[in-house]
Formats: sequence, structure tokens, C-alpha cells
Amino acid sequence: MRWRETCGVAVAIALGAFASEAQAQSPYGIGRPATAAEIAGWNIDVGRDGRNLPQGGGSVSHGREVFAQQCASCHGDKGEGGLGDRLVGGQGTIGTPRPIRTVGSYWPYAPTLFDYIRRAMPQNAPQSLSDEDVYAVSAYILNLNGLVGADATLDAKSLSAVKMPNRDSFVGDARPDVKK
Repeated sequence: MRWRETCGVAVAIALGAFASEAQAQSPYGIGRPATAAEIAGWNIDVGRDGRNLPQGGGSVSHGREVFAQQCASCHGDKGEGGLGDRLVGGQGTIGTPRPIRTVGSYWPYAPTLFDYIRRAMPQNAPQSLSDEDVYAVSAYILNLNGLVGADATLDAKSLSAVKMPNRDSFVGDARPDVKK
């Protein structure tokens, strides 16, 4: 009797696995594969070295205007924080018991600022800013942090050349299974 029960359970498991595999391979009749154009529209990431930054540029003065219209309601008039994170100040505090993590004190690479703003801001309408507006807001935030001058205009080359204060303070991951 024990043998029959064991065989019955084994057959039930095998049939269940076969049935779920068959279901996983059958289409549900919804959706479609993404087109190359759709994939290209979302393939907008920018590397820390500035790889994939778009053409165009933006000035600190234009960034001040865009920031006032699109960003200040969350981040404060001068990036001091509010509903959104503080973006300005904090230099020299990272190694202290109460670090202030801002773009100027914590971020290691300027091109990642462009990438984040373009993909995620403003929070209520991500990806709504033009590339020129994103360059301009990046320039304005970097200016507020004392990293570029008030007359600066940033483009792919100049943004990639900005050396962030905390760039060399991150520690690499020495585990052998982590790609560098």
C-alpha cells in the first residue's frame, strides 16, 4: 500500500510540473514584444564617465529659471531641501557622525546628476524636461554647490570634466564575484 501511495504522489508531482511548464510556454494573448524604437526610447542611461550624454547644453542662468518652475517647490528655492531632498551644502561632513548627503558633498560623478534628473525629475512628470533643460538644471545645482561658475554652460564634454569633491572617497568592492 505504501508503494502505491508513493507512486501516486510522484505521478501527481510530475503531472503538475508538466502542466505548469506547458502553461508557462503558452502565450496569454496579451502584450507584444517591444519594438526597436520603443527600446531606444528607454535606453537613455548615462555612464559616470559621460558615456551616452546627449547633444546640447544648458547655462546656469537658464537652469535657475527651470529650477524655480520645476524643482523649487520640492527642493527649496536654493536647493536647501523641503519635501524633496537637500541638494546643496554638506561639503566636509561625509566623514562625520552626522553626514549631510547632497549633490555637492556625496555624489561622485557629475554625469550621473544629469542621468538622474532626466529619468526621474520632476517627480510628478519624469522625463518631461528637454535635454537642454536638464543640462541647465545640472549646471545650476553644480553652481549652487560651488562646483561651476555662475556663467558656466555645460554640455557633454564640460559636464564630464567636472570633478566632484567626493569622487575619490568611495571604496571599491574587492569581492571576487563583483565586476568592477
